Amino acid sequence: MSHANATLTPITRLRLARLVVDQGWTYTAAAKMFMVATRTAKKWADRYRAEGPAGMADRSSRPHTCPNKTSPELVRRIVRLRWRLRLGPVQIAGRRRLQSATVRPVLLRCRINRLSRIDRVTGEPLRRYEHDHPGSLIHVDVTKFGNIPDGGGWRFVGKQQGDKNKSKTAQRTGRTAKGHPKIGTAFVHTVIDDHSRVAYAEIHRDEKSSTAIGVLKRAVAWFADHGVTVERVLSDNGSCYRSFAWRDTCAELGIAHKRTRPYRPQTNGKIERFHRTLGDGWAYARFYNSTDQRNTALPAWLHFYNHHRAHSAIGGQPPVTRLTNLPGHHN
Repeated sequence: MSHANATLTPITRLRLARLVVDQGWTYTAAAKMFMVATRTAKKWADRYRAEGPAGMADRSSRPHTCPNKTSPELVRRIVRLRWRLRLGPVQIAGRRRLQSATVRPVLLRCRINRLSRIDRVTGEPLRRYEHDHPGSLIHVDVTKFGNIPDGGGWRFVGKQQGDKNKSKTAQRTGRTAKGHPKIGTAFVHTVIDDHSRVAYAEIHRDEKSSTAIGVLKRAVAWFADHGVTVERVLSDNGSCYRSFAWRDTCAELGIAHKRTRPYRPQTNGKIERFHRTLGDGWAYARFYNSTDQRNTALPAWLHFYNHHRAHSAIGGQPPVTRLTNLPGHHN
């Protein structure tokens, strides 16, 4: 397409060329009429003679040859330094005795100009994925939050007062063999839909397989109430997800179970990112006077997350807006 300030459009070029070729105008006269250079008039007339009206179309301005183009071997060396050492353009240029202006276009063409697009462990470009409809895949995991002593935890009241609150709570909960207060841990079992990012969560006292199985059954029923049929479930290699009972439950529910590669939490990245949001938005968002007060606040926060919170990965819309899986729609 012609740029905004182009003197000649494809239609105007054709008119100019026909005046010269078909009506016998000189290049100078035609150029004067259309207010262009004589050589421009000759160029379009020559193309019209050779190709006809099709020759008036726009062409790429990219040169046929580029003698100074960065060699493939040098590109590989630049990419290797970026992947393995996560160096910036200036550092790579210093090692290779190049100009940083030479390195930057290479990183941009290879789509590794941002370190956020490179896996921290392997140094390879991130491979993002998203299933095409709700229920095609759900992610499951367990995250842990320390329980809050009566009177509030150290994050809001300070370490000195937090220790006093722990000691006071220990009179009710007891102490460990080493004398530390038994405050305990909240195990939050989380489930998130890969396509919509709709989330389901429950708080428990452990992460045993029986607990995880109960969460899965209730989560599948909850998604079914929202018109979503769960087809696959992805988990890490935790003991509760490697048990025979978990395997049999998935078979009973008609769900295919998949596990991530060992030491590769990035594969389950959507739920790992949800855990961070869960901590910032619920667990550590405000002062809680006790664990029970924090636990009571979870359902309301989950409703806000699913129905009102804008999600950047799905176009700034709440997750529930992607629940278009009416019963039987994706069967």
